[in-house]
Amino acid sequence: MIRRGVAALLCLTFVFFAAVQYNDPDPYVWIPVYGAAALLCGLEVAGRAWWPGAAALAAGTLAWAATIVPRVWGHTNARDLFMRWEMRGGAAEEGREMFGLVIVAASMTFVALAARRRQARAAAGGGGPGSKPVAGA
Repeated sequence: MIRRGVAALLCLTFVFFAAVQYNDPDPYVWIPVYGAAALLCGLEVAGRAWWPGAAALAAGTLAWAATIVPRVWGHTNARDLFMRWEMRGGAAEEGREMFGLVIVAASMTFVALAARRRQARAAAGGGGPGSKPVAGA
């Protein structure tokens, strides 16, 4: 039950993240990332998340965030990242993007682990609520 609640909260968060990208200079990049995360979280709420997809999104966004670190670390501070909401460009904007990617990676790790555990329980005959098998997993 807690797993579904967390997944539902994450789903709503990623829908919001995707929605506020309309004024971003490159929404075609961020809306699909946050949309995919929202979709996988929504599927987890329904007990149907595909763990390899969530794991791939986690790995991809974590790797992408790692490429941003050298351009941000030491070039901005926490105040610019979290206390000022206007778009400042440069390291502050990239720092926010990096943290968004880390949030997606952490959330998708949660979804992948929960889905994999549910699939393993279903395969072992453990069943239970939300233990529906997922095709192709």
